Amino acid sequence: MGNHRGFAPPPDEVAMETDPQPNHFRPSAGSAGRVALLLLLAAVAVGCGLGQESGRSGSGGKTATGTGGPAAAGGGPAGTGGAGGGQGSPGGASGTAGASGAAGGASAGATGSAGRFGGGGSAGRSGGGGGSGVGGAPAANGGAPGGAGGAGGASGGSSGGVCERWKADRADLSEGSWTGSVAACDPGDLTGAGRANALRQVNLFRFLAGLPAVTEDSTKSMNAQACALLEHANKMLSHEPPTTWSCYMTAGATAAGQSNIATTAGVRAVDLYMNDRGNETTIGHRRWLLSNSLGPVGLGSTSGYSCLMTIGGTGKAGKAYAAWPPPGDVPLQALTVEGSLDKVGWSIQSDTINLASAKVTITDAGTDRPVTVMQLPANYGSKYAISLVPMGWSTTAGHTYEVAVTGTPTAIDYAVNVVSCP
Repeated sequence: MGNHRGFAPPPDEVAMETDPQPNHFRPSAGSAGRVALLLLLAAVAVGCGLGQESGRSGSGGKTATGTGGPAAAGGGPAGTGGAGGGQGSPGGASGTAGASGAAGGASAGATGSAGRFGGGGSAGRSGGGGGSGVGGAPAANGGAPGGAGGAGGASGGSSGGVCERWKADRADLSEGSWTGSVAACDPGDLTGAGRANALRQVNLFRFLAGLPAVTEDSTKSMNAQACALLEHANKMLSHEPPTTWSCYMTAGATAAGQSNIATTAGVRAVDLYMNDRGNETTIGHRRWLLSNSLGPVGLGSTSGYSCLMTIGGTGKAGKAYAAWPPPGDVPLQALTVEGSLDKVGWSIQSDTINLASAKVTITDAGTDRPVTVMQLPANYGSKYAISLVPMGWSTTAGHTYEVAVTGTPTAIDYAVNVVSCP
Protein backbone atom coordinates (compact mmCIF):
# COMPACT_ATOMS: atom_id res chain seq x y z
CA MET A 1 0.00 0.00 0.00
CA GLY A 2 3.03 2.24 -0.17
CA ASN A 3 1.89 3.42 -3.61
CA HIS A 4 -1.00 5.29 -2.01
CA ARG A 5 1.21 8.06 -0.66
CA GLY A 6 -0.67 11.35 -0.75
CA PHE A 7 -4.07 9.69 -1.31
CA ALA A 8 -6.77 11.89 0.16
CA PRO A 9 -10.03 9.99 0.70
CA PRO A 10 -13.51 11.49 0.38
CA PRO A 11 -15.32 12.30 3.61
CA ASP A 12 -16.21 9.37 5.84
CA GLU A 13 -13.62 7.13 4.27
CA VAL A 14 -10.44 5.64 5.60
CA ALA A 15 -7.03 5.16 4.07
CA MET A 16 -4.01 3.70 5.82
CA GLU A 17 -0.56 3.84 4.33
CA THR A 18 2.81 2.36 4.98
CA ASP A 19 6.02 2.84 3.08
CA PRO A 20 8.02 -0.37 3.38
CA GLN A 21 11.72 -0.06 2.67
CA PRO A 22 14.26 -2.64 3.86
CA ASN A 23 16.70 -0.09 5.26
CA HIS A 24 14.10 1.19 7.68
CA PHE A 25 14.44 -1.50 10.28
CA ARG A 26 16.05 0.47 13.11
CA PRO A 27 17.27 3.08 10.62
CA SER A 28 20.28 5.25 11.24
CA ALA A 29 19.87 9.00 11.51
CA GLY A 30 21.32 9.44 8.02
CA SER A 31 19.03 6.95 6.25
CA ALA A 32 17.73 8.48 3.03
CA GLY A 33 14.37 6.71 3.00
CA ARG A 34 11.87 6.57 5.81
CA VAL A 35 9.13 4.24 6.98
CA ALA A 36 6.18 6.09 8.44
CA LEU A 37 2.94 4.43 9.24
CA LEU A 38 0.02 6.53 8.08
CA LEU A 39 -3.58 6.34 9.15
CA LEU A 40 -6.56 8.38 7.92
CA LEU A 41 -9.64 7.93 10.06
CA ALA A 42 -13.36 7.60 9.28
CA ALA A 43 -16.21 5.18 9.06
CA VAL A 44 -16.43 3.35 5.71
CA ALA A 45 -13.82 1.19 3.95
CA VAL A 46 -12.48 2.29 0.57
CA GLY A 47 -9.30 1.48 -1.35
CA CYS A 48 -6.63 0.29 1.05
CA GLY A 49 -8.53 1.46 4.13
CA LEU A 50 -11.24 0.04 6.30
CA GLY A 51 -13.90 1.63 8.46
CA GLN A 52 -13.34 2.33 12.11
CA GLU A 53 -15.64 1.79 15.05
CA SER A 54 -15.71 3.90 18.18
CA GLY A 55 -13.23 2.96 20.88
CA ARG A 56 -14.19 1.20 24.06
CA SER A 57 -12.55 0.89 27.41
CA GLY A 58 -10.78 -2.27 28.46
CA SER A 59 -8.42 -3.71 31.13
CA GLY A 60 -4.76 -4.12 32.10
CA GLY A 61 -2.16 -6.08 34.09
CA LYS A 62 0.67 -8.48 33.04
CA THR A 63 2.54 -11.77 33.75
CA ALA A 64 5.10 -11.48 36.50
CA THR A 65 8.35 -13.22 35.82
CA GLY A 66 9.52 -12.74 39.38
CA THR A 67 8.62 -14.25 42.65
CA GLY A 68 7.52 -11.12 44.42
CA GLY A 69 7.86 -10.75 48.12
CA PRO A 70 6.35 -9.26 51.21
CA ALA A 71 5.06 -5.73 50.78
CA ALA A 72 7.67 -4.16 52.99
CA ALA A 73 10.61 -5.99 51.44
CA GLY A 74 9.99 -5.65 47.72
CA GLY A 75 7.77 -6.49 44.78
CA GLY A 76 4.87 -4.25 45.71
CA PRO A 77 2.45 -3.26 48.45
CA ALA A 78 0.41 -5.62 50.51
CA GLY A 79 -3.21 -5.70 49.51
CA THR A 80 -5.84 -8.16 48.44
CA GLY A 81 -3.29 -10.41 46.86
CA GLY A 82 -0.97 -10.77 49.80
CA ALA A 83 2.72 -11.56 49.62
CA GLY A 84 4.02 -14.24 47.30
CA GLY A 85 1.71 -13.53 44.40
CA GLY A 86 -0.90 -16.30 44.46
CA GLN A 87 -3.66 -13.74 43.90
CA GLY A 88 -1.46 -10.69 43.81
CA SER A 89 -0.79 -8.06 41.26
CA PRO A 90 2.46 -8.36 39.37
CA GLY A 91 5.56 -7.25 41.16
CA GLY A 92 9.14 -6.68 40.12
CA ALA A 93 10.90 -9.87 39.17
CA SER A 94 13.65 -9.18 41.65
CA GLY A 95 12.63 -5.87 43.10
CA THR A 96 13.93 -4.82 46.42
CA ALA A 97 12.48 -1.36 46.67
CA GLY A 98 8.77 -2.07 46.87
CA ALA A 99 7.14 0.06 49.51
CA SER A 100 4.21 -1.16 51.53
CA GLY A 101 0.92 0.60 51.05
CA ALA A 102 -2.45 0.14 52.60
CA ALA A 103 -4.50 1.53 49.71
CA GLY A 104 -2.56 0.55 46.65
CA GLY A 105 0.19 3.15 46.68
CA ALA A 106 3.11 1.07 45.47
CA SER A 107 6.67 1.36 44.36
CA ALA A 108 7.70 -0.91 41.55
CA GLY A 109 10.68 -3.19 42.07
CA ALA A 110 13.81 -1.23 41.31
CA THR A 111 15.10 -3.88 38.93
CA GLY A 112 11.90 -5.78 38.36
CA SER A 113 10.52 -6.66 34.98
CA ALA A 114 6.86 -6.30 34.27
CA GLY A 115 4.49 -8.79 35.77
CA ARG A 116 1.11 -10.00 34.55
CA PHE A 117 -1.87 -11.73 36.03
CA GLY A 118 -1.89 -9.37 38.97
CA GLY A 119 -4.64 -8.96 41.45
CA GLY A 120 -4.68 -5.19 41.45
CA GLY A 121 -1.35 -3.57 40.88
CA SER A 122 1.12 -3.43 38.06
CA ALA A 123 4.73 -4.34 37.85
CA GLY A 124 7.94 -2.38 37.92
CA ARG A 125 10.02 -2.29 34.75
CA SER A 126 13.64 -1.29 35.14
CA GLY A 127 12.72 1.80 37.02
CA GLY A 128 12.20 3.51 40.30
CA GLY A 129 8.93 4.03 42.07
CA GLY A 130 5.51 3.60 40.58
CA GLY A 131 2.83 6.14 41.27
CA SER A 132 0.37 5.67 44.06
CA GLY A 133 -3.29 4.99 43.55
CA VAL A 134 -5.44 2.12 42.37
CA GLY A 135 -3.91 1.02 39.11
CA GLY A 136 -2.61 4.49 38.29
CA ALA A 137 -0.42 5.38 35.33
CA PRO A 138 3.21 4.26 35.09
CA ALA A 139 5.88 6.42 36.67
CA ALA A 140 8.43 8.33 34.62
CA ASN A 141 11.05 5.61 34.81
CA GLY A 142 8.65 2.86 33.96
CA GLY A 143 7.76 1.70 37.45
CA ALA A 144 4.04 1.07 37.18
CA PRO A 145 1.70 1.93 40.00
CA GLY A 146 0.37 -0.58 42.45
CA GLY A 147 -3.31 -1.21 42.82
CA ALA A 148 -5.13 -3.10 45.50
CA GLY A 149 -3.20 -6.33 45.08
CA GLY A 150 -0.15 -7.67 46.82
CA ALA A 151 3.24 -8.59 45.44
CA GLY A 152 2.99 -10.51 42.21
CA GLY A 153 4.21 -13.97 41.55
CA ALA A 154 4.98 -15.83 38.37
CA SER A 155 1.44 -16.78 37.52
CA GLY A 156 -0.91 -15.73 40.28
CA GLY A 157 -3.78 -13.37 40.01
CA SER A 158 -7.29 -12.40 39.12
CA SER A 159 -8.75 -10.58 36.14
CA GLY A 160 -9.96 -7.93 38.57
CA GLY A 161 -6.45 -6.51 38.85
CA VAL A 162 -6.09 -6.41 35.08
CA CYS A 163 -9.35 -4.53 34.83
CA GLU A 164 -8.30 -2.08 37.52
CA ARG A 165 -5.16 -1.19 35.60
CA TRP A 166 -7.02 -0.83 32.31
CA LYS A 167 -9.79 1.29 33.77
CA ALA A 168 -7.38 3.53 35.67
CA ASP A 169 -5.22 4.19 32.63
CA ARG A 170 -8.29 4.75 30.45
CA ALA A 171 -10.10 7.03 32.90
CA ASP A 172 -8.83 10.20 31.22
CA LEU A 173 -8.70 10.12 27.42
CA SER A 174 -8.94 13.88 26.96
CA GLU A 175 -6.95 15.27 24.06
CA GLY A 176 -5.92 18.58 25.62
CA SER A 177 -6.11 21.91 23.83
CA TRP A 178 -3.96 23.01 20.91
CA THR A 179 -2.44 26.48 21.27
CA GLY A 180 -1.09 26.77 17.72
CA SER A 181 -2.45 28.46 14.60
CA VAL A 182 -2.57 27.46 10.95
CA ALA A 183 -2.96 31.11 9.92
CA ALA A 184 0.27 32.00 11.70
CA CYS A 185 1.99 28.69 10.86
CA ASP A 186 2.53 28.29 14.58
CA PRO A 187 2.90 24.65 15.74
CA GLY A 188 1.94 25.71 19.24
CA ASP A 189 1.73 23.10 21.94
CA LEU A 190 -0.77 21.00 23.85
CA THR A 191 -2.19 22.24 27.12
CA GLY A 192 -3.86 19.94 29.58
CA ALA A 193 -3.25 16.21 29.73
CA GLY A 194 -3.37 15.35 26.02
CA ARG A 195 0.28 14.44 25.57
CA ALA A 196 0.50 12.59 28.89
CA ASN A 197 -2.69 10.69 28.08
CA ALA A 198 -1.38 9.60 24.68
CA LEU A 199 1.88 8.41 26.22
CA ARG A 200 -0.07 6.57 28.90
CA GLN A 201 -2.02 4.67 26.25
CA VAL A 202 1.19 3.67 24.45
CA ASN A 203 2.61 2.37 27.71
CA LEU A 204 -0.62 0.63 28.69
CA PHE A 205 -0.60 -1.43 25.50
CA ARG A 206 3.11 -2.12 25.88
CA PHE A 207 2.53 -3.19 29.46
CA LEU A 208 -0.19 -5.57 28.35
CA ALA A 209 2.25 -7.01 25.82
CA GLY A 210 4.94 -7.45 28.49
CA LEU A 211 7.15 -4.66 27.14
CA PRO A 212 8.84 -1.87 29.10
CA ALA A 213 7.37 1.60 29.22
CA VAL A 214 8.83 4.33 27.03
CA THR A 215 9.40 7.96 27.85
CA GLU A 216 8.80 11.15 25.92
CA ASP A 217 11.64 13.19 24.42
CA SER A 218 10.84 16.91 24.50
CA THR A 219 12.82 17.68 21.34
CA LYS A 220 11.07 14.89 19.43
CA SER A 221 7.72 16.15 20.70
CA MET A 222 8.55 19.64 19.44
CA ASN A 223 9.33 18.19 16.00
CA ALA A 224 6.21 16.02 16.12
CA GLN A 225 4.21 19.14 16.89
CA ALA A 226 5.59 20.77 13.73
CA CYS A 227 4.64 17.60 11.84
CA ALA A 228 1.06 17.77 13.14
CA LEU A 229 0.77 21.42 12.10
CA LEU A 230 2.10 20.61 8.62
CA GLU A 231 -0.47 17.87 8.09
CA HIS A 232 -3.27 19.97 9.57
CA ALA A 233 -2.45 23.07 7.51
CA ASN A 234 -2.66 21.11 4.28
CA LYS A 235 -5.54 18.83 5.31
CA MET A 236 -3.51 15.94 3.97
CA LEU A 237 -1.21 13.22 5.22
CA SER A 238 2.21 12.58 3.77
CA HIS A 239 5.41 11.07 5.07
CA GLU A 240 7.42 13.20 2.61
CA PRO A 241 5.70 16.60 2.60
CA PRO A 242 6.88 18.73 -0.32
CA THR A 243 8.45 22.10 0.31
CA THR A 244 5.49 23.69 -1.48
CA TRP A 245 3.16 22.76 1.36
CA SER A 246 1.75 25.52 3.51
CA CYS A 247 3.60 26.02 6.81
CA TYR A 248 6.49 23.86 5.57
CA MET A 249 9.14 23.31 8.22
CA THR A 250 12.12 21.02 7.84
CA ALA A 251 11.70 19.68 11.36
CA GLY A 252 8.05 18.83 10.72
CA ALA A 253 8.77 17.20 7.38
CA THR A 254 11.55 15.10 8.90
CA ALA A 255 9.28 14.02 11.74
CA ALA A 256 6.57 13.04 9.27
CA GLY A 257 8.98 10.51 7.80
CA GLN A 258 9.62 8.98 11.22
CA SER A 259 6.11 8.83 12.62
CA ASN A 260 2.78 7.14 12.78
CA ILE A 261 0.49 9.95 11.60
CA ALA A 262 -3.27 10.27 11.76
CA THR A 263 -6.18 12.55 10.99
CA THR A 264 -7.21 12.57 14.61
CA ALA A 265 -5.75 13.98 17.78
CA GLY A 266 -3.06 12.00 19.52
CA VAL A 267 -4.87 10.06 22.25
CA ARG A 268 -7.41 8.37 20.00
CA ALA A 269 -4.72 7.74 17.40
CA VAL A 270 -3.01 5.23 19.71
CA ASP A 271 -6.13 3.04 19.67
CA LEU A 272 -6.28 3.27 15.89
CA TYR A 273 -2.66 2.23 15.56
CA MET A 274 -3.19 -0.79 17.82
CA ASN A 275 -6.22 -1.96 15.88
CA ASP A 276 -4.50 -1.08 12.58
CA ARG A 277 -7.57 -1.75 10.52
CA GLY A 278 -6.94 -1.07 6.84
CA ASN A 279 -3.30 -2.01 7.26
CA GLU A 280 -3.74 -5.78 7.33
CA THR A 281 -0.86 -6.53 4.97
CA THR A 282 1.75 -5.08 7.34
CA ILE A 283 0.09 -4.31 10.70
CA GLY A 284 2.89 -1.79 10.81
CA HIS A 285 1.45 0.76 13.23
CA ARG A 286 0.86 -1.86 15.90
CA ARG A 287 4.28 -3.43 15.35
CA TRP A 288 6.06 -0.11 15.85
CA LEU A 289 4.25 0.49 19.14
CA LEU A 290 5.19 -3.02 20.29
CA SER A 291 8.75 -2.78 19.01
CA ASN A 292 11.79 -3.69 21.11
CA SER A 293 13.48 -0.55 19.79
CA LEU A 294 10.70 1.94 20.57
CA GLY A 295 11.47 5.01 22.63
CA PRO A 296 11.92 7.68 23.60
CA VAL A 297 8.99 8.90 21.52
CA GLY A 298 7.79 12.29 20.35
CA LEU A 299 4.11 13.20 20.52
CA GLY A 300 2.59 16.09 18.62
CA SER A 301 -1.06 16.93 18.06
CA THR A 302 -3.36 19.64 16.81
CA SER A 303 -7.11 19.52 17.26
CA GLY A 304 -7.45 17.11 14.36
CA TYR A 305 -4.04 15.72 13.28
CA SER A 306 -1.25 14.00 15.17
CA CYS A 307 2.24 12.58 14.75
CA LEU A 308 3.77 9.92 17.00
CA MET A 309 7.49 9.54 16.34
CA THR A 310 8.35 5.83 16.46
CA ILE A 311 11.23 5.21 14.06
CA GLY A 312 14.87 5.41 15.08
CA GLY A 313 14.30 4.59 18.73
CA THR A 314 17.03 3.47 21.07
CA GLY A 315 14.98 1.00 23.12
CA LYS A 316 16.59 -2.31 23.96
CA ALA A 317 13.71 -4.37 25.32
CA GLY A 318 15.23 -7.57 23.95
CA LYS A 319 11.95 -9.48 24.11
CA ALA A 320 12.08 -12.72 22.12
CA TYR A 321 8.65 -12.09 20.66
CA ALA A 322 5.66 -9.83 21.20
CA ALA A 323 2.15 -11.07 20.52
CA TRP A 324 -1.15 -9.25 20.27
CA PRO A 325 -3.28 -10.34 21.96
CA PRO A 326 -0.54 -11.18 24.43
CA PRO A 327 0.04 -14.14 26.75
CA GLY A 328 -1.88 -14.04 30.00
CA ASP A 329 -4.90 -12.00 31.01
CA VAL A 330 -5.97 -9.43 28.43
CA PRO A 331 -9.14 -7.32 28.40
CA LEU A 332 -11.59 -7.97 25.60
CA GLN A 333 -12.01 -4.20 25.51
CA ALA A 334 -8.34 -3.81 24.60
CA LEU A 335 -8.96 -6.04 21.57
CA THR A 336 -11.97 -4.10 20.33
CA VAL A 337 -10.73 -0.51 20.38
CA GLU A 338 -11.64 1.08 17.05
CA GLY A 339 -13.03 -2.20 15.71
CA SER A 340 -12.63 -5.93 16.11
CA LEU A 341 -9.09 -7.23 16.19
CA ASP A 342 -10.34 -10.46 14.61
CA LYS A 343 -11.00 -8.64 11.33
CA VAL A 344 -7.46 -7.28 11.17
CA GLY A 345 -5.69 -10.26 12.68
CA TRP A 346 -3.79 -11.25 15.77
CA SER A 347 -0.06 -10.71 15.38
CA ILE A 348 3.25 -12.17 16.50
CA GLN A 349 6.48 -10.27 15.87
CA SER A 350 10.12 -10.97 16.63
CA ASP A 351 13.58 -9.63 15.94
CA THR A 352 15.28 -12.99 16.45
CA ILE A 353 12.83 -15.82 15.67
CA ASN A 354 12.38 -16.36 11.95
CA LEU A 355 8.64 -16.80 11.39
CA ALA A 356 8.86 -17.42 7.63
CA SER A 357 7.80 -21.07 7.93
CA ALA A 358 5.59 -20.70 10.97
CA LYS A 359 2.63 -22.99 11.42
CA VAL A 360 0.09 -21.92 14.02
CA THR A 361 -2.47 -23.90 15.98
CA ILE A 362 -4.98 -22.24 18.30
CA THR A 363 -7.21 -24.27 20.56
CA ASP A 364 -9.96 -23.26 22.97
CA ALA A 365 -10.76 -25.85 25.64
CA GLY A 366 -9.44 -28.52 23.29
CA THR A 367 -11.43 -27.26 20.28
CA ASP A 368 -9.43 -26.22 17.24
CA ARG A 369 -9.83 -22.58 16.26
CA PRO A 370 -8.61 -22.29 12.67
CA VAL A 371 -6.73 -19.21 11.53
CA THR A 372 -5.30 -17.93 8.28
CA VAL A 373 -1.61 -17.23 8.74
CA MET A 374 -0.11 -14.38 6.71
CA GLN A 375 3.54 -13.47 6.45
CA LEU A 376 4.08 -9.76 7.12
CA PRO A 377 6.95 -7.79 5.57
CA ALA A 378 10.07 -6.99 7.55
CA ASN A 379 11.15 -3.68 9.03
CA TYR A 380 7.89 -2.42 10.50
CA GLY A 381 9.07 -2.39 14.08
CA SER A 382 10.31 -5.99 13.86
CA LYS A 383 12.35 -8.14 11.54
CA TYR A 384 9.82 -10.98 11.40
CA ALA A 385 6.06 -10.99 11.83
CA ILE A 386 2.92 -12.95 11.03
CA SER A 387 -0.78 -12.25 11.36
CA LEU A 388 -3.41 -14.76 12.45
CA VAL A 389 -6.95 -14.12 11.22
CA PRO A 390 -9.67 -16.14 12.97
CA MET A 391 -11.76 -18.18 10.55
CA GLY A 392 -15.37 -18.73 11.60
CA TRP A 393 -14.93 -17.80 15.26
CA SER A 394 -14.57 -14.70 17.39
CA THR A 395 -12.39 -13.86 20.36
CA THR A 396 -14.66 -14.12 23.40
CA ALA A 397 -14.30 -13.09 27.03
CA GLY A 398 -14.08 -16.00 29.44
CA HIS A 399 -12.14 -18.16 26.98
CA THR A 400 -8.48 -19.15 27.09
CA TYR A 401 -6.79 -19.62 23.72
CA GLU A 402 -3.73 -21.86 23.57
CA VAL A 403 -1.39 -20.68 20.80
CA ALA A 404 1.30 -23.03 19.49
CA VAL A 405 3.75 -21.92 16.78
CA THR A 406 5.91 -24.57 15.15
CA GLY A 407 8.18 -24.68 12.12
CA THR A 408 10.35 -21.98 13.65
CA PRO A 409 13.90 -22.17 15.05
CA THR A 410 12.39 -21.65 18.49
CA ALA A 411 8.94 -22.96 19.25
CA ILE A 412 6.45 -20.43 20.63
CA ASP A 413 3.73 -21.56 23.01
CA TYR A 414 1.49 -19.33 25.12
CA ALA A 415 -2.07 -18.92 26.38
CA VAL A 416 -4.29 -15.86 25.93
CA ASN A 417 -6.91 -15.50 28.68
CA VAL A 418 -9.57 -13.00 27.56
CA VAL A 419 -11.41 -11.22 30.36
CA SER A 420 -14.17 -8.65 30.30
CA CYS A 421 -13.71 -5.29 32.01
CA PRO A 422 -17.09 -3.54 31.72
